[in-house]
Amino acid sequence: MIKLLIADNHPITRKGLEALFSASNNIEIVASVDDGEAILDYVKSNPVDIILTETDFPKLNGLTLLRYLKEDYPNIKTIFFSAQPEEVYAINAIRAGASGYIHKSSNVLTVNEAILKVYDGDMYLSNKLTQQLAFGTKSKTSDGFYKKLSTREAEVLKLLTVGKKNKEISKELDINEKTVSTYKARLMRKLKVNNLVDLINQAKLNKEVKNLENSI
Repeated sequence: MIKLLIADNHPITRKGLEALFSASNNIEIVASVDDGEAILDYVKSNPVDIILTETDFPKLNGLTLLRYLKEDYPNIKTIFFSAQPEEVYAINAIRAGASGYIHKSSNVLTVNEAILKVYDGDMYLSNKLTQQLAFGTKSKTSDGFYKKLSTREAEVLKLLTVGKKNKEISKELDINEKTVSTYKARLMRKLKVNNLVDLINQAKLNKEVKNLENSI
């Protein structure tokens, strides 16, 4: 039986996943938590095979969480289950150590398939993203910018867009504030902006463009 830990800050999502796997013959939900810190607290004293988790938490974001898990719990596999565009975050998630990325618009069978595939030692990405990686096809939107970011740059950008200050980012990522400023400067150069407000607005605009394209 696969021991699955669910992490999402939306109670309805957690309840839906619990209902989904309640009758499963091969997947058991061992716990359901609402932030990244709770994940680490749980795995300290309980066996877990796979973590199915959101990327955005007010406490300990997904990419930072992956670093802790990779270092201290390398046998636990992590799948991101997120509403964020796959083209924006999936590549950096895999670089950081995730075993899969599922968009929340996916159907029930996809979620189940991803968990089984990852448990068997494989990686799960959508067919669309797999083809882009295999054949080098590029997105028609500005999201191609995100593929050029390092994992750390993506972490800093994500925290900046949710309103985190330099001091908070340095504490969460365990780096000094000067290093945070360096990453901000790199991001500004890559997005061709001159200030923090424009950086955040441009990052959000890129995501909105992709979301609009997906709805057409």
